Amino acid sequence: MGWSRKRRDQKGRQRYTAYYRDLRGKTCTAGTFPNERDADKAWQTADVKQAEGRIGDPRRGKQTFTRYVEEEWLPNHVIEVTTREGYTYQIHKHIMPWFGPMRINQIMPSHVREWVTHLKNTNVSATNIRTLKSILSAVFTTALNDQVTFLHPCKGVKTPTVAARFPTVATPEQFDALYQALPHAAAQLLVETAIESGLRWGELAELRPHDLDPVTGTLTVSRVVVEVNPKFHPEGKRFLVKAYPKGKKPRRVKLSPQMVAKLVQHSQAGIGPDDLWFSIGLDVQAAPRLKVLPNPEQLGLTGPNDTGRCYFHGTLSGYNAGNCRCFNCKAAFAVYRARRRASGKDEPRQPRTVDSDGHIPRGWFREHIWIPALEAANLGIHLRVHDLRHGHASWLLAGGADLAVVKERLGHSDISTTQRYLHTLPEAGDAALDAFSRIRNRSRGQSA
Repeated sequence: MGWSRKRRDQKGRQRYTAYYRDLRGKTCTAGTFPNERDADKAWQTADVKQAEGRIGDPRRGKQTFTRYVEEEWLPNHVIEVTTREGYTYQIHKHIMPWFGPMRINQIMPSHVREWVTHLKNTNVSATNIRTLKSILSAVFTTALNDQVTFLHPCKGVKTPTVAARFPTVATPEQFDALYQALPHAAAQLLVETAIESGLRWGELAELRPHDLDPVTGTLTVSRVVVEVNPKFHPEGKRFLVKAYPKGKKPRRVKLSPQMVAKLVQHSQAGIGPDDLWFSIGLDVQAAPRLKVLPNPEQLGLTGPNDTGRCYFHGTLSGYNAGNCRCFNCKAAFAVYRARRRASGKDEPRQPRTVDSDGHIPRGWFREHIWIPALEAANLGIHLRVHDLRHGHASWLLAGGADLAVVKERLGHSDISTTQRYLHTLPEAGDAALDAFSRIRNRSRGQSA
């Protein structure tokens, strides 16, 4: 219960200050007003907001979804930094426009089903819909536990089926072709370490010489680095090092003597025991890649301009004279301008700098090292850096390694995750085909 108190300001004018007590009993002010009616209204409004925060008070459910998420759930929910970043973007893009103005106790399962249908109709992928529903479900699980609402509207609501996919796995021959296409020895060492250790990118980018015991050849994986928007970083930085990898517990990975020797030799090139093994400083001067433009004659013509003329897409004429702003026309103009700046014909803009503390940004490595090597190797498959981890697991299992050992090596919490890599290499089914052929040929031999 609040109250108003009469007072006078510095000029002797009569004023009224509104007071109320917060949940901890501390006296707070809701402002000073020229009349008692406005002051009473202010402390009454503050008291209602306090009531929304009391356990068991039905008025808590009258707060909007936006208020609960932005003022209670997001600030106080304990989640990883990268998860908080992803949740924040997804909530404001897909969830808040639909549920934001609604009172939280008025959101029913029918509203969630309508929302899922809306996402499908706006071409949101099935995978993203499943993720969005899990975020919404996490919000209402907390709201239910906090007694803000007494109904979980996500229970029983189904989302579109997400098609399972086989992991992309490179054969040893494909990996060798990719390895030879890498631009320098440092990149080759990083990629070779990835395929032999099965480390995730964040674990690989945070490796330091003191993590390796050269005597036993054991690599200890006890940290991971994540790249986040600085506004989500506790110190406003780009990279955050966590003292635990995914799975919340360290693990040890045995490396071959050949791999250990290469890593030790690399660390002897002026790298201290606490320095990063793979640093952006190695190739930060790599030249930016220009877009590879398709043949304009295969893209068709632009729409007619003011004079009725049409031009090929993907050309300067299409951009300038045809006033076309499609992807290909804008790309052609961007490449033209970039080449003029590089040749000194136009005033060069300030070169882009890599925002890094030494860690290699995943996007930078993919754009400047990985994609050019893939194009040069021409493997015939779309391979990501993370697919090297898939290749590591598949090669081990195809070579006869124990499933439980591979599980611990990769840091999987569930052995069913490791089982996905069984029989993923192209030749994995050869034994079954040979067995089938033996039986089939035997039947033909008898009939002959």
